[in-house]
Amino acid sequence: MPSGRVSATRILLALTALVFVSAHTTYAQSAPPAATTTVSPDQATLLKNTEAFVRQLFAWGPSFKLDLGPLGPSSSPNFYAVPIKVTLNGQGDTGVFYVSKDGKTFLRGEMYDTSKDPFAENRAKLHPDGSPSKGPANAAVTIYEFSDFQCPHCRLLYQTMKQIEAEHPDVRIVYKSFPITQIHPWAETAAIGAHCAYVEKPEAFWSMHDAIFDNQEVISTENIWDKLVSFATAAGLDSASFQSCLASPEAKSAVAADHALGESLSITSTPTLFINGRPAIGADKPTLDQYISFASSSRPTSISTSPSPPTP
Repeated sequence: MPSGRVSATRILLALTALVFVSAHTTYAQSAPPAATTTVSPDQATLLKNTEAFVRQLFAWGPSFKLDLGPLGPSSSPNFYAVPIKVTLNGQGDTGVFYVSKDGKTFLRGEMYDTSKDPFAENRAKLHPDGSPSKGPANAAVTIYEFSDFQCPHCRLLYQTMKQIEAEHPDVRIVYKSFPITQIHPWAETAAIGAHCAYVEKPEAFWSMHDAIFDNQEVISTENIWDKLVSFATAAGLDSASFQSCLASPEAKSAVAADHALGESLSITSTPTLFINGRPAIGADKPTLDQYISFASSSRPTSISTSPSPPTP
């Protein structure tokens, strides 16, 4: 295995318990407000001590470059949210952890404000306008699917979603593109092609969507353009108009907008879905069924933090 890949793997393994949980944390709450760049002597000491602790905890020696801070607010008034960036041999990752303001407690995990609906902010960011969708517009349950046409797990989800659609016809499904170009070189072009199909004829999107996933194994960076044109023709689209769209900066910008939305929701892998705002990573059907069933039988409500009276 190339040394660069080994380095990236070492970082990802070291950050598993740190970055992974922080991604879930930010699903349920927006990124902390930008913190002031002015650091008091006490805060500077706290950051220095925290860096020393984190290096000890994860065995990050001098070859690992760590950037901590700035300190930001968290859901608890007693803790700072501390962004971290870790770099090794030019490759790195980011995350967030929490440190008590007295510097005595380090917390990695999910932190929620129990007085709020944990998924309300996700729902506020997710809108179906301008995106391909299936199902009733007034559905009680809406699934937003962020997917990558070259991703093998997304192809598995494609099969799973066929079952979901058949078993839950009252659910609305909204598709968003999230091509991970670092590892999937033709995914962005495929996403642009699918968007162009939607622009030309909305119902043609799903024909294009299905054709790409059905032929995923035979598509390559060399033939993606020809394959998309072939799929578009089979879907009844005008070839010249489709190719013009495929080459347009507007179509590329539309895919980039989906990707930016996914990043704002802290998506780092595909497929990632949101069922009425609740994140679900992967194509596990029992989990999706569970989330759909729960969303169907409940409505978001304000959560009271007042303690219940003792039972007499």
